[in-house]
Amino acid sequence: MPSILADVFCILDIETSCLEEKNKRDHFTQLVLACLYLVSDTVLKERLDPETLESLGLIKQSQQFNQKSVKIKTKLFYKQQKFNLLREENEGYAKLIAELGQDLSGNITSDLILENIKSLIGCFNLDPNRVLDIILEVYECRPEYDDFFVPLIESYMYMCEPQTLCHILGFKFKFYQDPSGETPSSLYRVAAVLLQHNLIDLEDLYVHLLPGDNAIIEEHKREIVEAKQIVRKLTMVILSSEKTEEKEKEKEKEEEKTEKPPDNQKLGLLEALLKIGDWHHAQSIMDQMPPFYSTSHKPIAVALCQLVHVTIEPLYRRVGVPKGAKGSPISALPNKRAPKQAESFEELRKEVFNMLCYLGPHLSHDPILFAKVVRLGKAFMKEFQSDGSKQEDKEKMETLFSCLLSITDQVLLPSLSLMDCNACMSEELWGMFKTFPYQYRYRLYGQWKNETYNSHPLLVKVKAQTIDRAKYIMKRLTKENVKPSGRQIGKLSHSNPTILFDYILSQIQKYDNLITPVVDSLKYLTSLNYDVLAYCIIEALANPEKERMKHDDTTISSWLQSLASFCGAVFRKYPIELAGLLQYVANQLKAGKSFDLLILKEVVQKMAGIEITEEMTMEQLEAMTGGEQLKAEGGYFGQIRNTKKSSQRLKDALLDHDLALPLCLLMAQQRNGVVFQEGGEKHLKLVGKLYDQCHDTLVQFGGFLASNLSTEDYIKRVPSIDVLCNEFHTPHDAAFFLSRPMYAHHISSKYDELKKAEKGNKQQHKVHKYITSCELVMAPVHEAVISLHLPKVWDDISPQFYATFWSLTMYDLAVPHSSYDREVNKLKVQMKAIDDNQEMPPNKKKKEKERCTALQDKLLEEEKKQLEHVQRVLQRLKLEKDNWLLAKSTKNETITKFLQLCIFPRCIFSAIDAVYCAHFVELVHQQKTPNFSTLLCYDRVFSDIIYTVASCTENEASRYGRFLCCMLETVTRWHSDRVIYEKECGNYPGFLTILRATGFDGGNKADQLDYENFRHVVHKWHYKLTKASVHCLETGEYTHIRNILIVLTKILPWYPKVLNLGQALERRVHKICQEEKEKRPDLYALAMGYSGQLKSRKPFMIPENEFHHKDPPARNAVPATVQNGPGGAGMPTSLTINTVRLEEGTTEETADKLKEKSQGVVKVINKTVNATPKVTTSNGNSASNSKIIKEKDDKEKSGKEKDKEKKDKTPAATPEMKALGKDGKDKPKEERANKEEKAREIKEKTPKSDKEKEKVKKEEKASKEEKSKTVVTIVESKSTAEKEREKEPSRERDLAKEMKSKENAKGGEKVPVAGSLKSPVPRSETSESEREQKRRKVDTHSSPSHSSTVKDNLNELKESSAKHYINHTTPTLSKSKEREVEKKDLDKSRERSREREKKDEKDRKDRKRDHSNSDREVPQDSTKRRKEENGTTGSSKHSKSESPSDSPRLNEKEKEKNKSKSSGKEKGDSIKAEKMEKSSSGSKKESRHDKEKTEKKEKRDSTGGKEEKKHHKSSDKHR
Repeated sequence: MPSILADVFCILDIETSCLEEKNKRDHFTQLVLACLYLVSDTVLKERLDPETLESLGLIKQSQQFNQKSVKIKTKLFYKQQKFNLLREENEGYAKLIAELGQDLSGNITSDLILENIKSLIGCFNLDPNRVLDIILEVYECRPEYDDFFVPLIESYMYMCEPQTLCHILGFKFKFYQDPSGETPSSLYRVAAVLLQHNLIDLEDLYVHLLPGDNAIIEEHKREIVEAKQIVRKLTMVILSSEKTEEKEKEKEKEEEKTEKPPDNQKLGLLEALLKIGDWHHAQSIMDQMPPFYSTSHKPIAVALCQLVHVTIEPLYRRVGVPKGAKGSPISALPNKRAPKQAESFEELRKEVFNMLCYLGPHLSHDPILFAKVVRLGKAFMKEFQSDGSKQEDKEKMETLFSCLLSITDQVLLPSLSLMDCNACMSEELWGMFKTFPYQYRYRLYGQWKNETYNSHPLLVKVKAQTIDRAKYIMKRLTKENVKPSGRQIGKLSHSNPTILFDYILSQIQKYDNLITPVVDSLKYLTSLNYDVLAYCIIEALANPEKERMKHDDTTISSWLQSLASFCGAVFRKYPIELAGLLQYVANQLKAGKSFDLLILKEVVQKMAGIEITEEMTMEQLEAMTGGEQLKAEGGYFGQIRNTKKSSQRLKDALLDHDLALPLCLLMAQQRNGVVFQEGGEKHLKLVGKLYDQCHDTLVQFGGFLASNLSTEDYIKRVPSIDVLCNEFHTPHDAAFFLSRPMYAHHISSKYDELKKAEKGNKQQHKVHKYITSCELVMAPVHEAVISLHLPKVWDDISPQFYATFWSLTMYDLAVPHSSYDREVNKLKVQMKAIDDNQEMPPNKKKKEKERCTALQDKLLEEEKKQLEHVQRVLQRLKLEKDNWLLAKSTKNETITKFLQLCIFPRCIFSAIDAVYCAHFVELVHQQKTPNFSTLLCYDRVFSDIIYTVASCTENEASRYGRFLCCMLETVTRWHSDRVIYEKECGNYPGFLTILRATGFDGGNKADQLDYENFRHVVHKWHYKLTKASVHCLETGEYTHIRNILIVLTKILPWYPKVLNLGQALERRVHKICQEEKEKRPDLYALAMGYSGQLKSRKPFMIPENEFHHKDPPARNAVPATVQNGPGGAGMPTSLTINTVRLEEGTTEETADKLKEKSQGVVKVINKTVNATPKVTTSNGNSASNSKIIKEKDDKEKSGKEKDKEKKDKTPAATPEMKALGKDGKDKPKEERANKEEKAREIKEKTPKSDKEKEKVKKEEKASKEEKSKTVVTIVESKSTAEKEREKEPSRERDLAKEMKSKENAKGGEKVPVAGSLKSPVPRSETSESEREQKRRKVDTHSSPSHSSTVKDNLNELKESSAKHYINHTTPTLSKSKEREVEKKDLDKSRERSREREKKDEKDRKDRKRDHSNSDREVPQDSTKRRKEENGTTGSSKHSKSESPSDSPRLNEKEKEKNKSKSSGKEKGDSIKAEKMEKSSSGSKKESRHDKEKTEKKEKRDSTGGKEEKKHHKSSDKHR
């Protein structure tokens, strides 16, 4: 308090003395006087001005006071004590030295000696400072007596000034600061001990030491610059030998420079401090220097290492010493002030980690300490990972762990870089590293590679030297010197793996031929190096500066392909951890990038031996459908050897890091991502490549998981199918692909359980158990799949069928006996070769033979096992098949759903799946599955492949080609031999052409497609394929051309078989070869390849008349194979109806385009057509005269044949009547066409006679009776009719009749179709002769295609049907009105028929011209008309339209069309119990319909309205 008051007075004193007002000064003086009893006058004398003191009366005179204080200060600070040196006696110093140098081991204490020294100083007048100097000198010489000298100096210092000791020491150091002087270590030690005991301050002593801090900083900067210069020189390209000599001289100079480092007293003192364990002061000195400057001097680094050794000793002894190792114990420092030794990890962190951080890379000077630190780290990690202790402890451990990582980053790895290829250290370090998660390890490697090397001058040099050495080795690396080069690489990699691998990878990316030698040369690496290699690979892959595409943007960059290939090879050969790489791929997929799937693909291929290639031969493909052993032996190109260990490693990596399912799901999702997200800017070719890569990798990876994961692992990881599709949004094909192995595993394990439970050995029991286990496993799947599609889907196919299709594989359907035999024979040949080999030593012979025998036994056992399995599966399918197809809608819908949801997605999934799909279709046929029309299915597959082909990627096109190839193989087998056909198809429901009411037995032979007609159908399919192929080739589109060439190459064994089709293709392909040679070399290569193969197949092609008989045998019941336009061309007409609807849309869209595209084919074909006369009536294609002709014929015939019909039409005869050969009636009509045209026109103008009307009525009645017994093919109309019948049973018959007639009207060409549903009628002789005449007539103008193009007639009929609807909607119309309508209709149809006649004549002329000039242009008006007609086709929903491939035909075809139209119609007419037959095909049908309707109305006015509604319902359904 007094002191504070005095301070306040002092300030007031200064303030008041400045003021002019005297009174304030007086007040101040009074205040101070009043406070004198609080503040002593001595304090005031210290603080206040002399003048103030004088005014207060504390001193007499201020001037005198000032003088006195100056004198005292001078005496204190400036006056030297004088010793009379002459008075000093030498004896005193001699005694002093004797005193200090005596034996101190007895009872002599420092106090005793101090007393003696005092006596000597007094007795001999010694200078106390010199005495202190001598004490220090003696202490320097006797360093072991710390305990004596330190207390002595401490006591002595009480008599001296505090600074004296520091000055004396500083003076000593100054003495050695000459350039040649070297400070003795004993002096450093004394100074260090005095510092440690706080007898002097470091700050006081530090200023006496040289060099100055600035000089140190300058030196440090210079070192960095020098290091960088060395790097620059190393990386420079040196051309001549002179330069190398210069370089050597420079090196020598540098060595001379570095030989004599100038004496650095600060570092000397630092070393002494570290040696005695004074860490506190040592740290202070280090902090004042640049980082790692001090420890870059070896003595200091070694001293610090020694200090660390001592500090960690107890903890290391406890937890770090390996089992069995003794190690040399290190004793603690005698110094009690040294850092405390660490007993626990926490103490280790506090004391030692700090020291290590100051050491940095210079821990490399002490490998033993390095190993100790690493072992402590290992021990800590063990504790850290096993620890389940309290929260606080956990936090401490976390802190410790992060400190350990820092030490690793800042100390251990940089030190490893400076050690000279010490493999043991590398392995030791890996012992600790492998306990870190790979994320931490890779982070450390990243820091090490990209940052550490730039932070120390020494490391900068090391990096440059490593790269220099790496270049040297890589220049000389070849296949021949792999071993020596590998050893050099190994040596180099022990210390600096990151730098080395970075360089090696950069070389591999440039030169892919280095991959093999580099992989082989990496065998001398340590585990740590392999791990670093994995990191370097990932870093190289993720390099953002590298483009993943080539400049043309259509292919993946070669550097990426090289790296991927290297990855696969190196990960297979060496035990490198895969987790990081797999996670990288997953992360890339998550980010929507699929380029890096290339790496996964290579890794799985090399490590698991699972190849994905589209180039598989059929033998390999067959082998792939067998068991695992057969796959390994015969399924791959390369012999798959020794993948057991590597595939196990891959599996473990996937399971340990839970990457198996995520990778599958990401790939499945990314397939579409490639197209819709990734593919935006990219070239279509590249998008296709990426899609294929993504898909192939998914298939390959899924295959790997299926064959390597145990059942439990698989089931545990893969969720149910509905979760996969609905929650993970996996496409269905991929979802089933992933689930399929699970079902198989599950069923087999259930089956084994049931077998164990009961020991029944009979085959029957086994099958029963198998079926039970299938039901148990698949029942939940059947439930799950329901959610995958709309409820409507399950009307056509059952969930059970859907699940069965997707869950089976080729392994379940067939045993590849030939593959098993082939492999067994190979082994037998091998064994024989071993026996014959004289040079092989006997024991090796024995071994090899044993191996072959064991393999042979395995294969045979596997074959037997598969055979049993396939039999069980087929039993199961036999039981299931009746519930497969539900037929709630039409057969056509069923086939559509089957193709859309099952066949098409799966046939392009993989090559084996393509084969599977073809086999499955055949199997469903063989099983006689109800409601499955094989014929319709094959027809839909072959009829129009343009859209499918155009939407495929390259690999999908290849797989689709395989699928078509297998389908064609089956069809060709049936086509080749009547016996085979009768056996495999003759009596099968898949080849039914007519559907009957349930009242009839289905076994009527006449309902089946006979062999000859089947051959026609096959020819039609071949024609369709040609047409689609030519269209694709003509588009000029890259994708179309590439894909069709791939598909054609795949189906070459079975197509083309017909000579003229083959020639058409050949010409087109030749044209592609010429056009694309310069533009698109890849298309050129494909086309040339195909062209060559096609030429080699030419000798095996046959003319068309050998492929199918154009003159069908005149049998009584010609099957109804009218080619009714649509998809159904060449199919049983009943099927046709169904096909039609689906293909409507496509037809209209592409009609015009296709017209132009297919011109080429048409021309080609027409030539051949005209050369070889054909009568293709039975194919329903031939007669192509116009409708008009037909109409005349109809009229003429009507009289005779109607009577016949009436006789035939009794209900008993109905079944056979209905499919009367449609062809027969066409030809005579054409003969007479021109003559009777006028007569017919006149007839048309006059209203029909009453007789005719009566006839029509009778016909109607008869046909109605007939129809009520038959089931309308189009199930839709059937269902509506049934609904109506429920309401009004009384009207059942009438309705059925009406439905029939309406359908006839609606479809236009449906008239024949509807008729053809009925069974064939025995043909009369007259019709026979007529048919023969027609055939002769039409011979000259037969069409190459067997699809009847019925568009023109369709349009008319559509119009007429539209009119019928009008009539129906006005049931009360009077007869007269109806007649008016009829007249109008007649007029219109007449006009049309005239036009057609004219056009026909034109066509004939054109055709003649065509023979000479195939490149004829299409007449404008005809194309226009066709376009208009296309329009009408589109607009009329009721029309079923023809197949898309038909529409585009040009004028040559139009003639054929007209012929086929008339033929189709005529067939239809005749079939329709011949009642419609004699009426004219266009307008007359209309008028007759009107009459029928009016008569019906008269009879039943009351029911008219309902009928009409019903009619609309059925037509709506068609819509």
